[in-house]
Order: sequence, then structure tokens, then C-alpha cells
Amino acid sequence: MLNEQDVKQLQSKGITKEAFLEQINHFKKGFPSLKLVKPATVGDGIRRIEENALDGYVDLFEKESSNYKLLKFVPASGAASRMFKDVFAWRDLLIAGVDPKDLLQSKPEARQFFERIHKFAFWQDLQIVMDKDDLDADHLLQSENYLPLLEYLLFDPGLDYAARPKALIAFHKYNSSSRTSMEEHLAEGAEYGTDNKGNVKIHFTLSPEHIQAFKEKLEKVKDKYEHQFGVSYEIHWSVQKPATDTIAVTPDNLPFREEDGSLLFRPGGHGALIENLNDLDDDIIFIKNIDNVVPDRLKNNTVYYKKLLGGMLIGLKKELSYWMDQLEKGTLNADQYLQAVDFAVNGLNIDPGVFPEDNQHGSEALQHYMDRPLRVCGMVQNQGEPGGGPFWVADPRQGTRSLQIAEKSQIDTDDPKQADLLKQSTHFNPVDIVCSFKNHKGKKYHLPDFVDTETGFISHKSKDGKELKALERPGLWNGAMANWNTVFVEVPLITFNPVKTINDLLREEHQ
Repeated sequence: MLNEQDVKQLQSKGITKEAFLEQINHFKKGFPSLKLVKPATVGDGIRRIEENALDGYVDLFEKESSNYKLLKFVPASGAASRMFKDVFAWRDLLIAGVDPKDLLQSKPEARQFFERIHKFAFWQDLQIVMDKDDLDADHLLQSENYLPLLEYLLFDPGLDYAARPKALIAFHKYNSSSRTSMEEHLAEGAEYGTDNKGNVKIHFTLSPEHIQAFKEKLEKVKDKYEHQFGVSYEIHWSVQKPATDTIAVTPDNLPFREEDGSLLFRPGGHGALIENLNDLDDDIIFIKNIDNVVPDRLKNNTVYYKKLLGGMLIGLKKELSYWMDQLEKGTLNADQYLQAVDFAVNGLNIDPGVFPEDNQHGSEALQHYMDRPLRVCGMVQNQGEPGGGPFWVADPRQGTRSLQIAEKSQIDTDDPKQADLLKQSTHFNPVDIVCSFKNHKGKKYHLPDFVDTETGFISHKSKDGKELKALERPGLWNGAMANWNTVFVEVPLITFNPVKTINDLLREEHQ
């Protein structure tokens, strides 16, 4: 299957022959579906914090966060092409000769876009770049000559948004300026990620082709936000590692080859970013998607609940450290053992069935299951938005169950019982995660050790007119964190404002 040139190609990417063969085997066998036990709900896997207790967690974070190294981690690798999918479709119709009036009549989204285009944060920038070529954007809009507007929005010499990452798209309009989503993350990070020296650390994951444009934009705006918020930014970025790429195969599960005979590898999905997280050395990491930001007028809610989740994490870490110290001393009496089990079960959601009644063997189980990375995940009530849902999931390999964030693609919806459990889900994950991957002694965990390598999915794609199958690694907040200790907390829907399509920027929350 592999020739000498293939072996050299694998070596250049840092992929072992064993890993290659394992990927081929996944294509042949597929991935087992998750076995849902039941949806996590309020009081059964999801905590609802009483109103009179909310401030306590926020106060704990504000009081003690200075004792920890804080970092905000923002997955921002992808281009914004999906965000402009509809815009490309409208452009194709106009090029094909469809009358603009018919376009607005048949496509309500297009009507909304053009009728409210002046509401977008990028409208002024679009007018400026078109004016350089002696094109009047307002006149074109009024005369329903929409094609030049779309061309200048999507391509160079216009705004070239089709090639930009979401991080560099203008999201929000202010009095005399606009902000990209990257700038909104700078502003938000200053509100809860500042250490006792006034430093704010933010780490973005980027695609290699976007790094230069990202650096140029950052250099232009960094001083402004440092002055505005009275902080110093420490901004880092990384790219998805070539060793996490996955092989593509033909429909017959043979390696897909390029015209020159080389193997075709594809990025392994956002789950591969567990390797990027593993390279970090901070104590508390806030994870949030690049497109889930709001303008300043709505940031108070976001900041408040970020601090709340951070306070919960700090409280759990302190109690976890106490019990791990006691377990290492080997001094737990019967009553203390029961208290430690209660914390493991009700505090960390560990399956009670793994703990025997006697504290000698039980103490070993406590150490085994508690000595893991920890994450606190915000969950919002399901309003039909895309996103993974919280479930109790069975692990038939160990005979246990655990809290997991499950995507629809991981569930066997042909099984009526599993499909029904999926429909019963009340909440979903907006990628609002605060985590810690250092143990009670401050030593880092090796995060790949806690990945469920038996999760993932296979998708069907094409290249150069040829069909292929692609392999997606376990998602960052599901399979890649499957063996972490997990706590789900209900947060209000106002904290989740994603931008998946261009018209999402017309929602009230983004105006």
C-alpha cells in the first residue's frame, strides 16, 4: 500500500506508519456510535445556580483569579467561506441572468441582506473601496445593480471577504468605527482575563495562509485597545499541526492520490486542536469560538457568566486538591471516604458505580477517576441553534457512564431509542468552556492521553471531480475531552450569539 515516496511523505508530516494504518482501519470499520443513556437536564447533569448564589461564584473568581495564570483560547482557523455561502449563491444567480427583482422575490435572505446592507459593519469599508474605482455603492444599491456590490464584498480588489478568516471580518459598528471579531475578543478578554500585572493573554489558532493578515491587523489595533482598557496584551497563535492531518481515501478505502501520485492529507478537524491546547502552560483556560462575540453594550452578561464559570472551576479545583492530598496521605477514615465519594459523584459527575464500599479499594478508584483534566461548560437552553448537546453516555468498554457533549453525527439516529433521546435534549453547548489541565501539584496532564480515539466520523467529499472519503478526528469538546471530569452549568441564552451566516450579523444582538 505504501511505497518509498509515501514513507518519506509520512515522515515529513510527522505521521507514523502505525498511525496511517490505524486511520485506514477506521475507514474500513467506521466509528462506533455513542450510546446515549439520557439527555443531561437541569438537576440531572446540568446545574442551575440559584440567583442568590450567582454573585458568590463571581466574587470567588475576582478574589482568587490573580493566583492563577489565565488564558483565553480562541479557535479561529477557518476561512469565512461558509459564512458567505448564501452570498455566493446569489452572485451565481445574478451572473446567470436572474433579474434582481426575481432574486429578492425568491430568496427572502437576499431581500433582507440588500434592504439592510447599510446596517452591516462592513458597509462603510465597502463604500470606500468601491469609491476608489469610481463606483458609487449607494447608487448601485438603489438601481438594484447588486452584482458589483457582491463582487467587491467577496473578492480582491474589494474587501476580499471570501478569502479572509472570520477573525478579520467586520462584525460590529460603533459610532465612528467598526470592530472585527478578533477585536471583540481583545475587548472581551480584557474584562475577565487580566492578571494582577495588567496582562491579558489570548491564544488564537490560525490557518497558515491567514497569519500575515492577522499580524498586520493586530499591529494596527493592539495599542488602541491597550490604551482603552489599561492592559497589556500578550497575543499568541498557533496552527494545526501537520501530524494531526488525516489521510483521504477512495470509496474503496484505498489511499487517495494526487495527480503526481502523492498521498492526499486533509486537516483532521477542530479536534486536532487538543495538541495546540496541550502545548500551553496556563492554569485556567477560557475557550470560546471566534464568532461568538457581542458589541460592548451587551458584554456585561458575557463577562459576568465567564467569571461565574471561572469561579466554579476555582472552587472545584480547591476541593479537588484537598481530597487528592488526603488520598495521597492515605489517612481517609470511613466517613471521610464517603465525603470524598460524594464530591466525586455530585461535584464531578463521576459514575458512582466505580466506587466500592470499602475505602481501601475505593481510595484507589477515587485517585484514578479524580486525577484528570477538569472542565466547566456553559449550557444554554435549546432554541434550535446548531451545537453539540449534553448527554449521559454509556461506555460499554468500561461499563460506566459519563457526561459528554455529543454531536448529532456521533449518534445512530436510525435507532429509534437513540433518536428519541436526541430529541429529548433540552440544552446545547455554545462552546463556552473554562478548563484546567494541571493536577493538584501543578503538573500538566498530557491531554492526548484523555482522548477517546474511538470517536470521530467519516465524511464524503470530492477533489478534482473524484469522490473521496475524509476522516474527522474526535471533536475538541466531545471526543478529544471525553475522559475529562466534566461539569455542566446552565447559562442564559444571551451569552450565545454565533455568526454562522452573513445575515446573523443583522440580528439585534449584533447591531
